[in-house]
Amino acid sequence: MPWSLDARIPLLIVLDEGALSGALASGPPTAVLAEGLPPALPAGAVALASYDLSGPRHASGCACCGARPPAAAALDRLFQARVRAACPWFDRVLALAASDTARAALSEALSEDAVTSARFRFV
Repeated sequence: MPWSLDARIPLLIVLDEGALSGALASGPPTAVLAEGLPPALPAGAVALASYDLSGPRHASGCACCGARPPAAAALDRLFQARVRAACPWFDRVLALAASDTARAALSEALSEDAVTSARFRFV
């Protein structure tokens, strides 16, 4: 029987705060990723990070600065907090992404940033 092991952290997208609350109530320890200003830590979450898409930025890996997508940088902060025990251990990340722009930013982070794609996977 074929099987595979994918040790990357699962990343699930939720579209609104109601779905976020429901997913937090029914699952393992979870970190939350949100677009814009960080909301208060939702009940049931163990960590929180946010990213801002409103400012100007260069393309992923541009020649002048090697910039990383904002969502990738936020996921990096969550991962670093997890491995350095700066927050409780979490087994998944819920991304509150209500807009098409936010979902595109997450997709870009996982497809264009090698470090992010090595640590996280869409579920």
